Amino acid sequence: MLPYALIAPTVLFLGVLFVIPLVQTVALAFQVKGGWSLDNFATMADDLNFHDAVVNTFRLVAVAVPLQLVFAIGMAMMLRRIGKGRDLILWIWSIPLGISDLAAGLVWLAIVNDQGYLNSVLFRLGVIARPESWLTYETPAALFFAVAIAEIWRATAIVLLIIVAGVQVLPKEYGEAAEVFGASPWKSFTRITLPLLKPSIQTALILRTVLAFEAFAVVMAIGGRNFPVIISEAFTWQHFNNDSGVAASYAIVIMAISIVATLVYLVALRTPAAQR
Repeated sequence: MLPYALIAPTVLFLGVLFVIPLVQTVALAFQVKGGWSLDNFATMADDLNFHDAVVNTFRLVAVAVPLQLVFAIGMAMMLRRIGKGRDLILWIWSIPLGISDLAAGLVWLAIVNDQGYLNSVLFRLGVIARPESWLTYETPAALFFAVAIAEIWRATAIVLLIIVAGVQVLPKEYGEAAEVFGASPWKSFTRITLPLLKPSIQTALILRTVLAFEAFAVVMAIGGRNFPVIISEAFTWQHFNNDSGVAASYAIVIMAISIVATLVYLVALRTPAAQR
């Protein structure tokens, strides 16, 4: 009974703080006036911001997650070549992890708003004649770019730490053998390093993609209602429209998308051991 006793607190914790709220959320999404119905989902689909929220969410994930992975792998490879000062550099790159989502959003808001640092620099350099408004519904491309850059800056460190952990356990024998047989650095990287990093890449992509679909504080701080995403619409329906059913429907959509994305990564990046 010892193993069961040891895992019992974890099971209880997950049951109370995850399973029960999950069941309640699903029930809220499908209940209308005491009966079971899909009306909440119909209301969600008819919401004026629903289409924009879905498009913005997927665009943000499609841009931010691949770039974060590329940056993280590049930074990890750089750290691999560095000897003295490696820990200091990794610590500096990890600083965004110590900043809350809302604080990170406010920092970037101070940079890109009408009176922000970006406008001040561009004005002094003579690039613009007057302060520009980058964060309005009339400048959707600039608004998306600002949100994406802030999200990439804030969360790349999460992917980096996972990749660095994977790099540290890579067998050195394969790289040494590749050098002996005259393989170029690029071929060694693509044929040896990347395949061996596949489990770490899979873990990083699953975690980062799920969190990217739930990006909220950074988006609200920079874009507000001008840049709706799925999670912000759930917040709006819950706290401004006082409709828990529609808010729960948005939450179900996010959960379903996250599950599908996770399954895709598990299948597409499965290792030979996982296939067996």
